[in-house]
Amino acid sequence: MKFGVRKPNLKKSLKARTTGRVKRKAKSAINPIYGKKGTGWVRNPKKAAYNKVYRKTSFSVVELLKKIFK
Repeated sequence: MKFGVRKPNLKKSLKARTTGRVKRKAKSAINPIYGKKGTGWVRNPKKAAYNKVYRKTSFSVVELLKKIFK
């Protein structure tokens, strides 16, 4: 489990911002449950619990800069 500052990965963050928009639209059009809040707990509760704790105990440099310069 990671505590504190996450190491930024520019390649992954760029890929997450640019790919998948059309895929997500298509999946949500076909599957009404896709992308809804809380479905992670139904599909994989162990992973959902890990992710919840991870997001609460770690932060990115970008989030830190946004809080400082707001």
